[in-house]
Amino acid sequence: MRNMENFKRALSERRALKIIAGMNNMDLDRVRMVVSSAMEAGADAVDVSANRQVLTMVREMMENSNSTMALFASSVNPSELAEAVNVHHVDAIELGNFDALYREGRSFSSMEVLSMVRETLSMIEEHRAEVMFCVTIPGSLSVNDQISLVRELEMMNIDMIQTEGYVSEEMTLENTRTLLNRAELTLSNTIELSRNTELPIMTASNINTVTASMAFAAGASAIGCGSCVNRLESQIQMMAVIKNLREIANRSWNWSMNHMSTRRESLV
Repeated sequence: MRNMENFKRALSERRALKIIAGMNNMDLDRVRMVVSSAMEAGADAVDVSANRQVLTMVREMMENSNSTMALFASSVNPSELAEAVNVHHVDAIELGNFDALYREGRSFSSMEVLSMVRETLSMIEEHRAEVMFCVTIPGSLSVNDQISLVRELEMMNIDMIQTEGYVSEEMTLENTRTLLNRAELTLSNTIELSRNTELPIMTASNINTVTASMAFAAGASAIGCGSCVNRLESQIQMMAVIKNLREIANRSWNWSMNHMSTRRESLV
């Protein structure tokens, strides 16, 4: 299927929008609703589990609708990522997200992430040039360790990184303070990493209609939005939120273009 042109253009213009159905979301009806909403509302990409049933369903949906949206498959299992590339021909793979696993008491070191990346690369060698490879940088790592990890990933020719906010197994997602802390953490990680890498950055973890513009201002080229869409009960509600996120992303790009134009004129 491999349809990345629109996403790459939006990424280069620092206004890309990815809707996340969830790495552990195997509810086909729920995933179908999220994907359909993302297509209708103008998202640049949708991110689903690298599960065979999920990918088969989503791929068929997108082909039947002639969608130009990019399809991401997420997992922390290199074999699943490889199958998503070699069998399901997804547009992009993502090592992560780690959020759900943190709540199970799991954590990931830089060495573990690099090991999984190497294993995945070894299994997709034949199709590597055709697929984008994004790696989530564990929010549980210190900023210095995140920077070191990103520099290692640059040398491995990874295409994009995604930031996140760390959530421990003791934290509850219903707690407003936790949500704000996670957003603050992923935004601060974006700021630090944008200063230390040329790789495009996707900011995720509690990015919504309130925090989306902050993510682009922090240096993101893309935002990944999951819970603000997934928690809604109807497709109409999902589409309304995604359209709002689309407008915010476009406004951030327009502001950036106008700011650059004004700055050039002031230098003449």
